[in-house]
Amino acid sequence: MMEMNSIGLIEMGSIASGMQAADIMLKTSNVELILSRTICSGKYMTLIGGDVAAVNSAINAAVDTIGFGVIDFFVIPNVHKSIFPAISGQTNVDMLESLGIVEAYSVASLIEGADAAVKSANIKLIEVRLAMALGGKAFFTCTGEVAAVTAAVEAGAKVVSDKGLLVNKVIIANPRQELLSEMI
Repeated sequence: MMEMNSIGLIEMGSIASGMQAADIMLKTSNVELILSRTICSGKYMTLIGGDVAAVNSAINAAVDTIGFGVIDFFVIPNVHKSIFPAISGQTNVDMLESLGIVEAYSVASLIEGADAAVKSANIKLIEVRLAMALGGKAFFTCTGEVAAVTAAVEAGAKVVSDKGLLVNKVIIANPRQELLSEMI
């Protein structure tokens, strides 16, 4: 198992270019394929992990080679460890304190926002949902004390907003517990 302290993602407007990008990344560097799939509205995303240099090299090679159809991409060095279970839907949250939600028009900006959110405050990510049955949008949910969730939502929303891709951000101070069973 390789060291995964960095992740990179390319979000493509072309399925064919998306598959080509995934192949280029895997051939360029020693990276691990985390997700590679079609997403709503006819897009394609590939998420890779590995050490920072390998992920940077793989993402840059794909973006530089293809060009056509690249919607967004990123490399996050020192990614927060809670991002992985939140993306795979394997978090363990028993109770909602306050609830924070950030919604974005792109998968890439949302993952960057979720990483910023969890690094900015003492919160727990519940889920990072990526564009499946969402019309190409993405969102993350988090829980914790109201002040921490507020700080996290603001930090995450800023990253997404700076790219012009923020749909909405919401903080619910005392959510009904039934909401948790609908989220995960």
